[in-house]
Amino acid sequence: MIKVGITGQAGFMGNHLFNYLGTKSNDIELISYERDFFKNEKTLEAFVSSCDVIVHIAAMNRHEDPQVIYNTNVGLVNQLIDACEKTSSSPKIIFSSSTQEDQDNLYGKSKRDGRKALEKWAIESNGEVVSFIIPNVFGPFGKPFYNSVIATFCHQVVSGEEPNIHSDGTVNLIYVNELSAAFYSEIISNKNKSTIKMIPFTSTKKVSEILNLITSFKVDYIENGVVPNVSRDSFELNLFNTFTSFIPKKHFPKKYIKHEDDRGAFVEIMRALTSGQSSYSTTVPGITRGNHYHTRKIERFAVISGKASIKWRKINTDEVFEFILDGKEPAYVDMPIWFTHNITNIGDEELITLFWINEPYDQEDSDTYFEEV
Repeated sequence: MIKVGITGQAGFMGNHLFNYLGTKSNDIELISYERDFFKNEKTLEAFVSSCDVIVHIAAMNRHEDPQVIYNTNVGLVNQLIDACEKTSSSPKIIFSSSTQEDQDNLYGKSKRDGRKALEKWAIESNGEVVSFIIPNVFGPFGKPFYNSVIATFCHQVVSGEEPNIHSDGTVNLIYVNELSAAFYSEIISNKNKSTIKMIPFTSTKKVSEILNLITSFKVDYIENGVVPNVSRDSFELNLFNTFTSFIPKKHFPKKYIKHEDDRGAFVEIMRALTSGQSSYSTTVPGITRGNHYHTRKIERFAVISGKASIKWRKINTDEVFEFILDGKEPAYVDMPIWFTHNITNIGDEELITLFWINEPYDQEDSDTYFEEV
């Protein structure tokens, strides 16, 4: 087991990496980090001495005074080095840098100078530092006006605001799950050589193209309940999963339009512009199904008969969201990625639920991780 600690664990990239590594429990042991560690020398020293690998992500991205950004980021690196030296620890350090290293701004300079300080430490302590030069990162749960333009656009479009494009340039992007996979590959690597790694971008898009897609998601999905045309491992799927993370929980459950006449009733369950797999289950009273989460799949639960409680909880958090559905008024709830979820028959009769997911089940790559809600 490799003991891994992530500075900045609660931030956008750090939290995604922590959760991603949580799916690799066969060879990774996560050492918990809290942001107060840098305020207490002994706590930080205990942290670094417990780790085989430290992924140093903690940093300040924005501030009204650029000098504060520089001082903060270089200061964090120096504190990390001091803690390693005082405890005679030589963990492998993977440093999160940026393509802005070559730009004339204090954020980029802080990343460049921080990297050089770590490289000097590695030479003097016989340690190992691998610096990732990372392009623009996007993904679910980003902070608008801070992490990425995509987070800002998603927030604005979902909120009914009108985003402004200041410069319709081309942006090189990597999805946060793809970046986490790159960190994981480096964590388990046994090359034992300090180096700089240029992390390749996986998509190149114009800003207007991104905004047009996000706007279309609002019309298709929020207003009309239609899942857009996305395929596995595509930019569109990653952007859609990012977009849906900004939709308020009160959006669900969504009631269907029920057409009734003297023959009975008709309800359209699913309309999608992409392929997928449909199935159904029957559940006896009092039984719960699920208690798992996905990292990429789009999934819909549609209750057509009986009464159900559907619950969500974002992993590594405590808040549980509950939705009550009744087949007398057929409705659906879609499952967000990184939210463990379940469905319980809370009625007195058999529960019938229809399920749709955007990719056929693959036992070798199920993207299904079990965790109690």
